[in-house]
Amino acid sequence: MTGLTVPTQDVVGLRKLSEGAPERRDRSGGPAQSPGRRIGRIAMYIALIVAAVGLLLPFFWMVMSSLKSPNEVFSVPVKWFPETVIWANYIDIWTETNMLVWIRNTLLLAVVVTFLQVLTGSFAAYGFAKMRFPGRDVLFLVYIGTIAVPWQSYMIPQFILLSNIKVSNTLWAIILIQAFGAFGVFLMKQYYETIPEELSEAARLDGLSEYGIWRRIMLPLSIPALASLTLLTFVGTWNDYLGPLIYLRNPDLWTIQLGLKSFVSNLYDTNYALLFAGLTISIIPIALIFLAGQKYFVEGIATSGMKG
Repeated sequence: MTGLTVPTQDVVGLRKLSEGAPERRDRSGGPAQSPGRRIGRIAMYIALIVAAVGLLLPFFWMVMSSLKSPNEVFSVPVKWFPETVIWANYIDIWTETNMLVWIRNTLLLAVVVTFLQVLTGSFAAYGFAKMRFPGRDVLFLVYIGTIAVPWQSYMIPQFILLSNIKVSNTLWAIILIQAFGAFGVFLMKQYYETIPEELSEAARLDGLSEYGIWRRIMLPLSIPALASLTLLTFVGTWNDYLGPLIYLRNPDLWTIQLGLKSFVSNLYDTNYALLFAGLTISIIPIALIFLAGQKYFVEGIATSGMKG
């Protein structure tokens, strides 16, 4: 080919200088880190590991104590591991208590309350996020403002009201006071606002009602937020102690928290090994649910804070 010349070494060198030196990368393929940044990253990991150990240490001690003898639980100095593993504690907690009844009541309340909160919270949030009506923003602020009102301030009037309608000392009392939650509305509204309005407008043009838009468009697109609300509500209801303590006086209606508390008669006459076995059993459902939904939980919490 005529009229073409091969670039000399000087021209090639100038081109490399104009393009800049290639970015240094470490063995993992990422940009190379300075020594100070690397030390800071290692220090951060060490701090996170220490914090994780500090959080998990009480749970580890509880699980290990559930396998000890009663006299070995509070021995001095502390024994982290049992000298003899006593698996019979997990059998005795079922045979010597109403553990099955307590778990049944707790599970029933957690499932029903979670379903109602997710249903009412997502439906109300759709109205606040996607519909236009006079006083919408003011009503939303007033409703969300109830989060700042402590339950203790209206606990007595609420108890009198539920007693007058004859639902006190029933599971319905717990269901009614927890079926609606402002936090769920706030969480779902923030997530709905990240969904483009064009989807709703297109659905309205196709003749879909507002109920249909909520059910067929909003809910399928809001799985992460729904999973987050489900997990938070289920855990909160499962761990609730004050509500059942106030409204559930019949031992057949006790939740697992009330049942285990009644198991503690006094400081010196309690089989704490058996108690810790019951506590370990009580956290298993929460751990399984969190492990199953942690991906959606993190995504839902992160996305609900975004808008636009």
